[in-house]
Amino acid sequence: MNTPTLPRSLHGMTLETILVQLQAHYGWEKLGQMIDINCFTSDPSIKSSLKFLRKTPWARAKVEELFLNMPV
Repeated sequence: MNTPTLPRSLHGMTLETILVQLQAHYGWEKLGQMIDINCFTSDPSIKSSLKFLRKTPWARAKVEELFLNMPV
């Protein structure tokens, strides 16, 4: 019997965990194509991306939305 896949949730997830999972799944190049922000396209790193996303609510919202819609 197949169990239904539960939708992703942000509950208990840190921004760093979300970003690490997105980067592992898509890679920086694909992330930069999906969300066109410099921290993903120009010398990307987790540290620089976290710094930008913590100060930029619209970009963080796009990252969180992408995570929620990422295939399980």
